[in-house]
Amino acid sequence: MTTAPQRLVILGAGTGGTLAANRLRKKFKEDRLRIDIVDQDNRHVYQPGLLFVPFGLAEPDEIVRGRDRQLKKGIHYHQSPIDTVDIEANAVALADGTVLDYDVLLVATGAVLLPDETEGLTGPGWRQNVHTFYDMEGATALAGALDDFEGGHLVINVIDLPIKCPVAPLEFAFLADWYFTDRGIRDDVRITYVTPLDGAFTKPTASAALGSLLDDKHVEIVTEFNTGEVDGEAGTLVSFDGREVEFDLAVVIPLHGGASYVENSPGLGDELGFIPTDNATLQSTVKDNIFVIGDAADVPTSKAGSVTHFEGEVLVENIEAFLVGRPIEHTYDGHANCFIETGFSKALLIDFNYENEPVGGHYPGPVGLPLLKESRANHLGKLMFQSFYWHGLLPGRDIPGIGPDMPTLGKKQPIAG
Repeated sequence: MTTAPQRLVILGAGTGGTLAANRLRKKFKEDRLRIDIVDQDNRHVYQPGLLFVPFGLAEPDEIVRGRDRQLKKGIHYHQSPIDTVDIEANAVALADGTVLDYDVLLVATGAVLLPDETEGLTGPGWRQNVHTFYDMEGATALAGALDDFEGGHLVINVIDLPIKCPVAPLEFAFLADWYFTDRGIRDDVRITYVTPLDGAFTKPTASAALGSLLDDKHVEIVTEFNTGEVDGEAGTLVSFDGREVEFDLAVVIPLHGGASYVENSPGLGDELGFIPTDNATLQSTVKDNIFVIGDAADVPTSKAGSVTHFEGEVLVENIEAFLVGRPIEHTYDGHANCFIETGFSKALLIDFNYENEPVGGHYPGPVGLPLLKESRANHLGKLMFQSFYWHGLLPGRDIPGIGPDMPTLGKKQPIAG
């Protein structure tokens, strides 16, 4: 008698869903585990590349590939929006009428932009003097706006957290300083960074270093500014406490939330549409046969690609344990690292986890890339990551010498715990 294979359904064929599918396909043959993965389109965007599009440093077709082409043979790809998840019936209903039953569900649908949640943001001025670079359409339109910009007040505004890649807005400010210097009009451009935080970043040491860089590059910073309205016609940001920041060109990072189907799926997500998740095991706290990876999770770490990468190694081991009936023992420590492009062919690298904020030193050990320090090596590391993303990360390959746990060697101060 032949036993039917167990069924894994993965929602989202972005970074997390793709790498998890490929890693699990290597662990389980098709006769043991059927893997179905769902996404609403077949365009896999290398999201770090969106930062470079407005400055002419990347072309859209260089950072987009077919989602199905990134998946190993034996993974079943479904192109359809998701309608609902029935966590009691263990079933996913797709908009095209397909119903996928599962033994294990992996939620990897990331975070979505919610520009309509901010008054005026998508009103008059949207895609004219008010832009975002957090999606392809926005990044492409912004490229034209920057090319036409001959001087005035450029404002970069983060509406609220959490957002994907929290350092990207800072990178935009740094690259804008380089871009206008390169064009010979930097003295004609005032750049202001407007944030709801009390500093440049969430972690104190990194915030001080990044704030100092803003100062060095003559980028003003307005802190604790909670944007309530964007008035494109008047060229004004208005905070909930009545403060105003005027602009000629605004680059706005909209509110983020979970995917829309979460709201239609009773018991699956929280009020923001993210999935309640155990910080260590990445098993949902909603139901034990639901796991979460990447930006869809409510874990208290950055919504960044490195987080998804490090989570992936832990997650796959824990899904395997769940499928074969072993205790779930692998844990994720919140490890994240980010290359922060600072312009003029330099970048800064930060490395941290749940317990430890970024510090100086080197990564991944005493001999490695410098931390909390601008260098050309870090810039080259950021550029090289795109190739590794397509050919190493998504296929589910390990990096020799770099595991999911945050390394302590090479750091300049004692590590907690």
